[in-house]
Formats: sequence, C-alpha cells, structure tokens
Amino acid sequence: MHKIFPLLILFLAGTIKSFPSEPPATEVRAVWLTTNYGLDWPWNRTSADAQKRELTEILDSLKKYNFNTVFFQARSRGEVFYNSQIEPASTLVAPAGPGRPAFDPLAFVVEECHKRGLECHAWVVVYPLGDDRHVRSLGAQSVTKKNPSIAKRFRGEWFLDPGNPRTDDYLLSIVKEIATGYDVDGIHFDYIRYPDNRGRFPDDGMYRLYGKGKSRDEWRRDNVTRFVTKAYDRVKALKPWVQVSSAPLGRYRALGSNGVGWTALETVSQDAGKWMMTGKHDAIYPMMYYKEELFYPFVDDWLRHANGRIVAPGLGAYQMVELGWSHRDILNQVDYTRNKDTHGQAYFRTENVLSDTKGILRELREYYKYPAKLPPMTWLKDSIPNSPYDLRAEKGEEGIFELSWERSGEKRITYNVYRSETDTLSLDNAEKLMAVGLREPLFRYRAEENDKAYYYYITTSDAYHNESVPCIPAFFYHSETVK
Repeated sequence: MHKIFPLLILFLAGTIKSFPSEPPATEVRAVWLTTNYGLDWPWNRTSADAQKRELTEILDSLKKYNFNTVFFQARSRGEVFYNSQIEPASTLVAPAGPGRPAFDPLAFVVEECHKRGLECHAWVVVYPLGDDRHVRSLGAQSVTKKNPSIAKRFRGEWFLDPGNPRTDDYLLSIVKEIATGYDVDGIHFDYIRYPDNRGRFPDDGMYRLYGKGKSRDEWRRDNVTRFVTKAYDRVKALKPWVQVSSAPLGRYRALGSNGVGWTALETVSQDAGKWMMTGKHDAIYPMMYYKEELFYPFVDDWLRHANGRIVAPGLGAYQMVELGWSHRDILNQVDYTRNKDTHGQAYFRTENVLSDTKGILRELREYYKYPAKLPPMTWLKDSIPNSPYDLRAEKGEEGIFELSWERSGEKRITYNVYRSETDTLSLDNAEKLMAVGLREPLFRYRAEENDKAYYYYITTSDAYHNESVPCIPAFFYHSETVK
C-alpha cells in the first residue's frame, strides 16, 4: 500500500486558503447540543422558565450565525430529555414534583427550532448506560433493573448488549416513541458501537448462542448493523421523511501502511460505510476530532462510501480547549470539506462555538455569512414540489418590509426567500438567499431605504429538501418616497 500522508500534506499546503471559502447555497451547518452532564444545556437546574430561556438564547444565536441543524441530545445514558413511558426523565430537567419534569424539553426545542427555520434531530445515545453510581441514581426505573437480561457491566460501566436481539426490541421502542410523539426532522444515533474490540466485553454466552460460525469481530459488526437496519426500516415505515443518521468514529477504517489506531470498523465493530452503501442511513456525521493526516484522507474515505447520501464531518471545536488547537485548525477543515464537496460540517459542541472559543465564531461569521439550504434526500423522493404563488410585497411601519404569499397546498413544506437586483436568479447563488426553512407564508425584515430596486422570489422545499422552481417575483423599489 502506498504511503499517502506526506504527499497529502504537501498538497494541502498549496491548496488550503487563508481566507474564507465561498459559502455554498446548500450546506449542512450543524451543532451537537449536549445535555449529558448539562454541558451545553441546562445550566440552571431548578427553574423551567430559566431553562427555556437558555434554550431559546442558544437557538437565537444559531439562527443569527446561519446554522441550520440542531442535534438535541434527547437520550443520554439510560435517561431521557422528553416525556417517556419507557425511561426515566433526566434529573437535570427542572422538576414539577417527584419524578415529574416541569416541561418536555424535546417538544419545546423542536417547536422553537422550527420557529427559527432550524431543523431539530433527536440525538440518541444507544448502548452506554453509565457507571454504577449513575445507574443506582435511576433506581427501579433503570433498564438494568427493569430488564437486566439485556444489560452488561464492563470495566465499571453498564451497557446494553448489542449481541442480544432483545436489546434491539428495547431500543426500537424508544425510536418509535420519539418518531411518533415528536415532529423531529431526524433520529441521530451516537455510541452505536461496542466499547472496544479487545475481546473482554462479556458476551460469551450470546456469542455461543448466536455466533453461528462467524468470527467474534464479524458477529459483533453484524449485531450493530442488524439494529441499524431495523431502526432505519422502522423510522421509514412511520415517517419516511425523517432523516436517519449517526455519528460514527471519525476514522472509518485503517489507511496507510502503519494503520491509525482507533477506527470504527476495526476497533468498535461499527461498519458505518456499509450502512451507507446498503441504503440504511441517510447521513453520517463522523466524529473527526483529529488534525492533518488523521483528518484529510479519512474525509476522502467517507466520501468513497457515501453512496450518494449525506456526509458532513464532525469538527472538534472542543479541541481548542482540550488540546490547544487554534481556530485556524478548524477553519482549514471547513475549507477542505468544501473543496471536497462534502455536504457540510457539524460541530462538537455548541458551547465551544457560541462562546467564540479562540475567535472561532467571529471567523465562522464570514464562512456562514448567508443562510444555507439543506441537501435534498433524493434517494427517498426526487419529485419537485409546487411553487408558491401570488407573492405580495408591502412596505409597513417603521421600515419593516413584508412579503406574503399563498401556500401551494402541500403538507410538510418550508419556504426559502431570495433577493436579486436582476430578473434572473440562480438557486445556487448563496448571496441571493435571505431566509430558509420558513414554516409560514410570511417574511419580514427591516429593509434599508437605499434607493435600490430588487426582485424577490420564494421557493418551496418539501420535507425531503427538494426545492421548487421560483415563483413569479415581486419587484420593489426601496426608497423613503415609495409607500
């Protein structure tokens, strides 16, 4: 096998720019909003009103900086951040009484995301259940107590056993509960893997029962893939437009003659490339929290396994704190993912971005200076929705300019707003985008009275992100003398 890393570094040195790459009109811009330990939310542990304010302030900032996707951690380790009949609510959610949360965080964040044109995906931690102390804190409601046959203790931690088919049934009940009970745009799986591949995970009995001549590694990979397949099919049977995705380890498989250590395929039985190639995933957001030769060739490898699905590398914004990275380390990765035509970026985690760690947010303002639409999931549906019609433009009080239009009559649609100085429009020109993901046929903004005339256009996007042709434009001349 050829050694590719030195050549790659030389190539990158000549290609990565020191200025923001041109923003595309279609791009995933996602964050992981971590509820585990209250890392990103909630900080206040007693007041529901304060917790709601914290969430809306986070979402306001994400909207302001033109992000478009939120992975909200709805299930952490054996406890949840929604009203569940299956698992206990996290004690981090402000209580209304013993064992009763004051509000449903997932319902709240979905509604608030949609108000702001953001997508909300329910982030589900799959197999880990936490350490002994955490499991004890959940009491009789812990799955380790209610269903002990599917739980295993390994190196001081508890896990659901991927080798037990009854584990699939338990997890699928959670997937169904979220998909049917909430208007989420996606189900996003995390820790959908074994703890490691060192052979010590206590699954000897399950292997003897179900191994059927396979090697332990092959059997473990098949166990995880079995659940992925069932989960994908279950979600699509319930709501086919809901995106199914995961956050696998950042390096799919070993590359180069010396290997790279911890990988999804070889280390934790996570065959995420296969999930894409067999059509059992709509997207992957691999946790690519590495630099240089441990990042760039692995982006390329994920793209080789994309099968036309969405690949948006997860970037380790937290490494600016933990490993002393500079913001340029992150921005170089944004540039590379754009140059390679990936479908966008995701950031772990929200607070490391919004707190402007080492100036990263100030830089991303230029990278994300226009809104961005989400990539269409054409493998699920590829027909084009109808355009909106009867677009009206009106200058209101105090400089507020209003566009309104008639719905096309289709269900589960959103709208995108464009502005152009000419009567021609390219839907691929990000500079013309003013807003995306609108759920109502109305758009208002404070227009500058600059004596310029603009054509305004609206398009419809369906739940699969297929976009219509633009409607007949509205022409408006912005001047203090024009009413």
